[in-house]
Amino acid sequence: MVSSGSAPATAPEAGAPEAGAREAPGPSVKAVVSGFGPTALATPANAVTAARLLVAPVVVLMVAVAGPSWPAFAVGALVAASDGLDGWLARRQGPTRSGAFIDPLADKVVVLGVLGAVAARGEIEWLPVALIAAREVSMSIYRSLMARRGVSIPARRSAKAKTLVQLTAGGLCLMPPLAAHHVLLGAVAWLAVALTVVSGIQYLLDGRRAAGMQPVTAGGGTPS
Repeated sequence: MVSSGSAPATAPEAGAPEAGAREAPGPSVKAVVSGFGPTALATPANAVTAARLLVAPVVVLMVAVAGPSWPAFAVGALVAASDGLDGWLARRQGPTRSGAFIDPLADKVVVLGVLGAVAARGEIEWLPVALIAAREVSMSIYRSLMARRGVSIPARRSAKAKTLVQLTAGGLCLMPPLAAHHVLLGAVAWLAVALTVVSGIQYLLDGRRAAGMQPVTAGGGTPS
């Protein structure tokens, strides 16, 4: 009789409200323990991003000294792949404000460093590199100013797409078989420019819409 009474005890435990109320906090407590808060600095995702920042100048130096080469391409591909790794870690362990700042910064350093080094060797023109640099710098300033007004501009998928195309353009420029194909490399660079400009315009429109919906508060005027 005891065994027959104890057997069904496991079934109600999963469906009973009382049991569910006790079980619910379990995963959330575990997530807090294994994850990181938004103010955390020393996280695995940030470590990967910091490594990308440190290795980026190595790729630029390799290109500046020896030009496009398979070693430079291999290191550049490793650096580019780390962008997906730190994003995966951040999603698993919780995004941080520091990561939201240094991750796009690392992407900009890698892209502009590689494209600038390639342009300095005459593999592509300087104009697309300058346009990409102007957009990245101006958009960073714009988002910073909007943040001071309390307006948050969320990231768009198009921004990830343009970063992917920028990294692809840089990677193609590092491949020795394509080094002499200036027309192809130039076309890819201009495609990166087009996506860069389009995503920048989208962010400007998003910022205007967000600012229009922002409630007016004391001291919340336009920054001088």
